[in-house]
Formats: sequence, structure tokens, C-alpha cells
Amino acid sequence: MKNKNKIGIIGGGNLYHLGFLDKEKAKKINTPYGEVVYFLIKNIPLILRHGLKRNIYPHQINYKANIQFFKDFGVKNIYAFNSVGSLKKRFKPGVFLIPNDYINFDIISFCEKERRHVVPSLSLEIRNKFINFCQTLDLKFQKKGTYFQTKGPRFETKAEIKLIKNYADVVGMTMPKEATLAKEMDLEYAALCSLDNYAHGIIKRPLTQEKVEQNEQKINKKIEKIIQEILKSNLL
Repeated sequence: MKNKNKIGIIGGGNLYHLGFLDKEKAKKINTPYGEVVYFLIKNIPLILRHGLKRNIYPHQINYKANIQFFKDFGVKNIYAFNSVGSLKKRFKPGVFLIPNDYINFDIISFCEKERRHVVPSLSLEIRNKFINFCQTLDLKFQKKGTYFQTKGPRFETKAEIKLIKNYADVVGMTMPKEATLAKEMDLEYAALCSLDNYAHGIIKRPLTQEKVEQNEQKINKKIEKIIQEILKSNLL
């Protein structure tokens, strides 16, 4: 099935509580890299990267299958949603950041049997769309920043955060791998990151999974509004 409008959506924890997402209507399809579970929302494919039961951890995600699915479906523009930890005190939890660059040394690639070097980048067009959506909805956000990817599934140590905070603004476990694979497939990709917590050691208050989930719940409704804007704009 081809997606005439060429838009796809992929997200993590913040997409599990979308009011219009009926998990009983999930579809499955096989790719050369494995099975993908997805939803169709007004003919726009949406993937929950952590699986229907949220039991696929970052280091277990089948990134190649997900991006291959978008390519096969006819998607050209991928709108990604990612939860991250803030590496800067001025970037408070509860706001959004739209990365314009990233750091990832745990690289995966479709180009395993050919000599092909892509130049990593994030789509300026989709980034500008995210900026417009945030402005339209009067949401607090940062227009740019650098995303540092760690492998997971554990949170980072204080020493690791102390090192990487000098080179990036947020830390997460998923986006750069998707962005690089999308680039290799000639797909446009950019992400809207929700700051769900301060990274370990940035502030004195201890980092806990419970606190991260509490902050995530607060931002869910904002993300649903943004996705509604994406769907609306796709019909114009």
C-alpha cells in the first residue's frame, strides 16, 4: 500500500496514550529486516518504536525494519517524537527541543555491502514544520540543539553525563539511528523531543523512572495536539 501524502510518524513513550489510537486495529507487515507493527491514521502510517506492549527497549528496536517499512510504504517525510533528558539546567522538563544535529558513535547502516558514505543531517523542512506547530499551539520549545545518543537500556552515570553535557543539549537512546538510516534511504527526517527529565546529575534531585513517567504524562496531551496539527496540515 502506498501513502499518497508521503508522511509517516514514529514515536516512543509519549505516543502510547493518544486518544485516537486503537491498539486493536494495529497492522503487521514483513520487511526484509523483520516484522513491523503499525497503525494507519487517515492513511498516514504510525509506528510505536517500543512495540504495542512497550516492551521493546532501545537497544532491541529493529530500526532497519521500521525505516524500510516507511520507504516501502511510499513515505517521504518522517515526523519523529522522542523523549529525552536535558543536559542543560536552562532547558527545563516539560518543554520541547527540535534538534538540528546529533552525536552517535553506535552507528548502524543499510550500507554494509557497498561503499557509500552519506552526510548525516536532519530535515530543515520538517524542523520548520515542528517550529510552526509549536508556535501555533503556543508551546514552549527550543528551536535547535544537539542530541547525544547512548545505547541504553539503563540511564547514564553521572560521570557519563558530566562528559557529554559539554558537547550536547539533550541525551536519548533512539533518534540518531533512525535519522541516519532515513538519510540512507533518501527520506526526510526530523524530530520533536520532549524534555521529560534532567539527565542524571544535572540537578541535585535524584533521577527516578517514576519521575520520568510523571513528567511524560504531563506532556502527552501537548503531543497529541501536535500530531493533530500534522494530520490537519497533511490534508491541506
